Amino acid sequence: MKIFGIKLVYEYNNVMYKYKKTNSMLNLRSIAICWVLILTGGICYPSDGRFVVKDHIVIDLEHKIEWLRCSVGQRWDGNKCSGKIVNLSLDLVPEAIKIANEQLGGNWRLPSKVELTSIVCKSCPSPKINEKIFPNTDNAPYWTSNRSIFNSKFYVSVNFHTGFSFNRFSPIKDLAVRLVRDR
Repeated sequence: MKIFGIKLVYEYNNVMYKYKKTNSMLNLRSIAICWVLILTGGICYPSDGRFVVKDHIVIDLEHKIEWLRCSVGQRWDGNKCSGKIVNLSLDLVPEAIKIANEQLGGNWRLPSKVELTSIVCKSCPSPKINEKIFPNTDNAPYWTSNRSIFNSKFYVSVNFHTGFSFNRFSPIKDLAVRLVRDR
């Protein structure tokens, strides 16, 4: 049987004595979600089927979160993020979150290290991020919500110039911010 041009195949597992779905069947759910979102005005990038773009929001199907496409200080103009990125110390981030909640609705927050490193594109030039999905991202460190595992006075950042995370920034340091909210 074929659905959307994908042949649905079950493989028999001799060890467990039951049938299991193949990878093409597991990807069918993502394809179906992308089709629904495309039909309702979203854009699903085929190169990375975990993201669906709807205007200024990026839906992350893998982590079940929504990203703001633009960094704090920028605004979505319909085609790209315009304006100047505002670097903030961690004591100013709650105010930026409060403004985002009032203007955009929802419960925005800083991403965790796992969430933020998940959007790093190792094969991309600097900035190490898919710029079709997250345009005009600064090739600099961004705050996460995680404290350093080495010193609880410091916080983890993810650097989009190198693609690496670091445990070395004091909360008084001004870094770029990208916000997320749970779905």
